[in-house]
Amino acid sequence: MRLKEKVALITGSSRGVGRAIALAYAREGASIVVNYTTNKEAGEKVVAAIEEMGSRAILLKADVAKGAEAEALVQKGIEEFGGLDILVNNAGFSRPAMLLKMSEDQWDQVLDIHLKGAFLCSQFAARHMKEKNKGKIINVTSVAGLVGTVGQINYSAAKGGLLSFTKSAARELARYNICVNVISLGIVATDMTEKIRTDEKLKEIYMNRILLKRFAEPDDISPAFVFLGADESNYITGQLLCVDGGYGMI
Repeated sequence: MRLKEKVALITGSSRGVGRAIALAYAREGASIVVNYTTNKEAGEKVVAAIEEMGSRAILLKADVAKGAEAEALVQKGIEEFGGLDILVNNAGFSRPAMLLKMSEDQWDQVLDIHLKGAFLCSQFAARHMKEKNKGKIINVTSVAGLVGTVGQINYSAAKGGLLSFTKSAARELARYNICVNVISLGIVATDMTEKIRTDEKLKEIYMNRILLKRFAEPDDISPAFVFLGADESNYITGQLLCVDGGYGMI
């Protein structure tokens, strides 16, 4: 087991990509802090699935864009499992609108959850990892942060910001043996991408951009997160890994 005796916190892990990462980490022996904001039932199902594998899990509610809640999330996870080895900043959602019609609230909500949330959780986790002189922080970005996207300038800006955030954090935290990397995803089959995958016109547009000509399943992307969380990646930091079927190539 590649993550045996490690503790991982995955934000936004009750559904979608976060759920897939949590289950993949549990299969590799990690203890998991499952985080949710609104859907407690979905989070409980993830915890149950992890426990069925023989791994440990705890479910914690927190809005990672709020400092007090992000701090409590990290601290409670550490108290429950005695430490924290891996943080995956995955929490997020979209509030689509064209630039000329986007409200300030739509902008703030998306920037807060994706970018501010990653900052807060990383700050609190890194303080603990610094004392251990070891840790992994993995940020989740998107092809939208690399090439932009129509109708989601807030989402693209947040995801683009995570790239620079990762580079700067990697430079600052390397002295404490904390590796910080970022994984860029394409279109993954989750609730968030349902419209793209089911609308025939949108589906055709995106399929023409994906070199492998299919949308990703959650199990397609989880191995990359396992690799960056495991010890074999201990000499990798400040890097962008694209798991997008070649979308970012175009």
